[in-house]
Amino acid sequence: MLRTTLAGLRAHKPRLLLTSVAIALGVGFIAGTFVLTDTMEAGFSQSFSAAADKIDVAVLPAQDTSAREAPPMSGATLEKIRAADGVADAQGLVRGSSALIGKDGKAAGDFPTAGISIPEGSLNRTSVTSGAAPKTATQAILDENTAEAQGFKVGDTIAVLDSKDARHEFTLVGLFDVGLDQQLLYSGAVGYTTEAAEAMTGVKGFKEIDVAAAEGVTQETVRNSVAAALGTGYRVVTGEQYAADLAKGNGASTELLTAGLLMFGLVAMFVAALVIYNTFNILVAQRTREMALLRCIGATRGQVFGSIVLESAVVGLLSSVLGLLLGYLLGAGALAVLAGFGTAPITGSPSLTTRTIALGLLIGLVVTVGAALLPARSATKVAPIAALRSQVEEHTFKAGLLRVIFAALFLLVGVGATVAGVGMGPGETALFAVAAGGSFVFLAVLILGPVIVKPLGAFVGWLPARLFGVPGKLAVDNSRRNPKRSATTTVALTVGVTLMTLIAVLTGTMRATFTQQIDEQFPVDYMVQTQDRGPGLPRALAEDLRTRPELTSVVSSRETSATVEGKDGEYQVGAFTAGPDFRPKLDAGSIDVLKPGTAVVADYVAERLGVKVGDRIPVRTTKAGTVELTIVGTFESGEANLTDVTVPAEEFDRYFGPVADSWVMIDAKEGVSPEQARKAVDAAAQPYPTAKVASSTELRGAFDEQLDTMLTLITGLLGLAVLISLLGIANTLSLSVHERTRESALLRALGLTRPQLRRMLSVEALILGLIGALVGVVLGVVFGWAAGRTLDDDVAFQLPVLQILAFVALSGLAGLLAAVLPARRAARASIVGSLASS
Repeated sequence: MLRTTLAGLRAHKPRLLLTSVAIALGVGFIAGTFVLTDTMEAGFSQSFSAAADKIDVAVLPAQDTSAREAPPMSGATLEKIRAADGVADAQGLVRGSSALIGKDGKAAGDFPTAGISIPEGSLNRTSVTSGAAPKTATQAILDENTAEAQGFKVGDTIAVLDSKDARHEFTLVGLFDVGLDQQLLYSGAVGYTTEAAEAMTGVKGFKEIDVAAAEGVTQETVRNSVAAALGTGYRVVTGEQYAADLAKGNGASTELLTAGLLMFGLVAMFVAALVIYNTFNILVAQRTREMALLRCIGATRGQVFGSIVLESAVVGLLSSVLGLLLGYLLGAGALAVLAGFGTAPITGSPSLTTRTIALGLLIGLVVTVGAALLPARSATKVAPIAALRSQVEEHTFKAGLLRVIFAALFLLVGVGATVAGVGMGPGETALFAVAAGGSFVFLAVLILGPVIVKPLGAFVGWLPARLFGVPGKLAVDNSRRNPKRSATTTVALTVGVTLMTLIAVLTGTMRATFTQQIDEQFPVDYMVQTQDRGPGLPRALAEDLRTRPELTSVVSSRETSATVEGKDGEYQVGAFTAGPDFRPKLDAGSIDVLKPGTAVVADYVAERLGVKVGDRIPVRTTKAGTVELTIVGTFESGEANLTDVTVPAEEFDRYFGPVADSWVMIDAKEGVSPEQARKAVDAAAQPYPTAKVASSTELRGAFDEQLDTMLTLITGLLGLAVLISLLGIANTLSLSVHERTRESALLRALGLTRPQLRRMLSVEALILGLIGALVGVVLGVVFGWAAGRTLDDDVAFQLPVLQILAFVALSGLAGLLAAVLPARRAARASIVGSLASS
């Protein structure tokens, strides 16, 4: 039986070719994921270890769980460390905000660049790639990305704002690589001497202190010495442990990337399993006489079963090996792309680890053999008498009671979980409930596939049957004659189309919801804020804007923190300056009666304080002591552009002094073009480097760009599953053509021309593709809507009709392309030879 099985594989290699490609693609994607992430992790560890090799001990402040970030360590702490036994040198690291001024006179970037200290000597871990580290208080270095973006080079003079927004100039003496520091990658950084960093950032103290051990002193010894000198309140670790902690912390992003990519890989393998199952199912049906003859000459049921399983194992093993090679190439290619964009800190070459090889082979074998078990079991039921039949028996399908019960059960659970998830309101739990419900509904559809494929085939084939005449009618009949086979073929495509439709619906809904929220919360043409989104806009800016003839409405707001006596917590107290046309929306009361001694408060503040319109609250101010404010109105937080507690503008100054504006909202005058209005706003904001101008159009554009990038990426990843499913359609059609050789020849003998035969097979593939797309679109739309309901209370559902129509059209087109080779081969076959074949 072993020799017979291997001989059969050699004799029928083309039949299993597309199945092998499907397995190789699935295994390749999973192996490529591990090659990519394993190499990145190795690069992270090596980079961190190389940096940490320069230090023997790192001292960090103990993290206070109640604080957002750990407090800095003082100069006295640094001196204690320097005086500890075994310490040769210790340097403190300073980090804070230090806004770089671009060549246009405005602060560079959307957020302030970081200001960091560059320690001297062997403890300098900064990788200076050009020039040298700063030596004096008038020298600075800049990270490479920011320097390139802003057009600075070594030798230039750069301007930087200190913590009080005072301008200072430095000579740019070098450029450096921020390495794996995600915060500096995002914001950019300017490096100074330690004294200059403290002066520019206003930070009094160090976020970290690095220690070098004396000659002959081990890291563990100096760690114990430093820990004893400092006492409690600090975290003291060796350089080796520090490198391991950094690599582990940074590895969290790699784990997330691995999980995300593996999810798409598992989808691809699931689709491949369906293709494998269909292939072996058809092969078993086609080899009925062959297996019956084996039974006649003494083969047992177990030997027949084993031969099919062995055949699938050989195919799975060879395809998995090919998949590993493909995965290596995919991983290496992805690393090359990342390196080209400068986003992959890779210091080694990609490699296939033992784990990746073992997992790739195991997954390929398990999926292939598992998918072939049911067809192998069917093979054992072939009776020896079947060897006497001249043709393969056409099996009719009947929906059994067990199939209906299981489908109904899965459908009930799926719909129940989905309804429960939608009813929970926004949140992760609701999203997981909808995802679970979708999985159960999909299983129900999978079980009911053979039942629904016949009516769907008639529905989808109605138009082709009328457009293509006899070939069209024959194609419709062929697509419905073996419901189990057609259902398995179309389900593979349904998986990809469902997920792509779901993502398209979700992104369309998110885009519509964001636009709606922008219109509600940004109901103006322009907004000016400081770069760090805090107070700091001179009031003269708003006054200048009010004099511009291109603008009509200018609203400026200022705020500060204050305590309501007798209540826990601080609230934002603010005021606004605007024209009479500014009418913020209130839930109760009126903005018209906002006068000295009164306030309007947010709904959540009123609820927390247990007050309503007409009640009084005592607010502790910095200039006027405690003042009693009468509440004259309440508003929904987020609906009105007001602070938690809003008081009249003149009273705010009496309570807290001349606080700078936090933001200014501007509307253009009717008839003024957006270009003219933007030019006027930019001109007013130009003298203030940290004043950043934003428009609702820009916000929408940035959000749309992010969504489009995400949609393109996910669609590309899901494209692998779609490609495998199309291989399945081509494989199924190819094997079906082989199975129907005599039938096709008989049709040719009765007058069907070669073009008509090709047309019949092409339309059959078109119908299969459209059935899969139709089911996928329905599931994707329904669960895309349900998932959208879990994202926000006030979601604006958006159905991307054009995208969905494109998915359907591409599925049909792909089905036609999958039929090209099988149809061509069938049309070229000899009529006489085919009729004579058994």
